Amino acid sequence: MATQAHCAYCFESLTASLEKRPGLSLPQVEALWNKYNAEPLTTEALDTPDDSDLLSPPNAVDPSRKPAAISRLLAPSPATTSSSSVQSTSSTPSGISEASSAVSKSSSQSSIVSEQGSMEASPLFVTWNTVTRSGEKRLRGCIGTFEAQELDEGLKSYALTSAFDDTRFNPISSRELPTLECAVTLLTNFEPASSPLDWSIGTHGLRISFTHHNRRYGATYLPDVAREQGWTKEETLVSLMRKAGWSGRKDDWKKVELNVVRYQGKKVDLGYGEWKEWRDWVEEEIEDEEEEE
Repeated sequence: MATQAHCAYCFESLTASLEKRPGLSLPQVEALWNKYNAEPLTTEALDTPDDSDLLSPPNAVDPSRKPAAISRLLAPSPATTSSSSVQSTSSTPSGISEASSAVSKSSSQSSIVSEQGSMEASPLFVTWNTVTRSGEKRLRGCIGTFEAQELDEGLKSYALTSAFDDTRFNPISSRELPTLECAVTLLTNFEPASSPLDWSIGTHGLRISFTHHNRRYGATYLPDVAREQGWTKEETLVSLMRKAGWSGRKDDWKKVELNVVRYQGKKVDLGYGEWKEWRDWVEEEIEDEEEEE
């Protein structure tokens, strides 16, 4: 499942690119994010030995137990194997994406899971929104993939692609950062729907493909889209077909033979302000450690 640390990593990747500096890796961001948000240790927690103090929260119960130093958290992490190219890229308004062909073998496998149970790879989407002073969210870029991606490389790649290469928008600039919100959706549980209406609003995303007048069409909506727009199932399908390029009468949608795959994925978001507070804390921790040395 997506986490706010994933969103923080997307912000880190974007700002590092804009500032032309090296960015933190996903493991580093996750470790620092967990440390920043850690609750004080309880007596029960202390009774359970931990193999590593990498993510240990600040010491509040046992004065002799020290949290991992920021310098250790920022130590170079092992290189991550990644694909040499990004595949099945899709861009979409409000999480909408054009998609062609049936679900591939890699996308039907919802994720790759390590022996420890942590998700290492997944199909994913990264969405950038602009948040107005009144709290209204406006899409600023959204691109993702149905091919399972190792998260360190995949989130970074699509954070930048959705920020700079969504052809519906100009590339995101530094001055826009304070208005941005990042949302990450990791896609899981791909399965064929028994009928076009065999899915639940707010639970399932849809990937459709169909042929009309000898032309092939395809598109997708992320799980949150229908609920956010207040659409019925039929309205969602018609809108999705329109997005794919279908121009028939809306009442004729049932005459089209749709291939529908449903999937799941909970969207998690993070505002720039929250990310900036965390990033400032990281910098302060580094400065404090340097002064102590």
